[in-house]
Amino acid sequence: MTEKYYSREITVSSSPATVYKALTAEFEKWWTTTNNEISAVGDLITFQFPPTYWTMRALKLVPGKYVELQCVEANHEHSGLPESIRDEWKDTKLKWEIRKTGKKTKIIFMHAGLSPSLDCYKICEAGWDYFFVNSLKKYLDEGTGMPFDPMEQRT
Repeated sequence: MTEKYYSREITVSSSPATVYKALTAEFEKWWTTTNNEISAVGDLITFQFPPTYWTMRALKLVPGKYVELQCVEANHEHSGLPESIRDEWKDTKLKWEIRKTGKKTKIIFMHAGLSPSLDCYKICEAGWDYFFVNSLKKYLDEGTGMPFDPMEQRT
């Protein structure tokens, strides 16, 4: 039996080039803060949800068509969830396929390794639904996403 991983797709009004830029250089506009951009295979990038963070390595980059990252370091902390979630993302892969469809662009996203058997699945599923399905779509369609704001978490 093949394990099912988190996957969703959205269709946006932006071009494949604009989508690719959002998935390599503009994470802070729709997801969360990072320490840098991705421009070449092998680049490392850290996504921050203090105190949680994930460091990813770019595995495959095809401008306007595909982005694949692999988690090489994970520190996932979430109140109310077991300690076992800390490194559940390690070795998982974020895969975005970008396809031009008429005047629109379809983005097919899979978080390979994020399966319902993981303790973090429900919270991560809700997070991806918010950030990928809603925030990225809003950013690419309207120019303004709904990224994580650490200042809102302190109030």
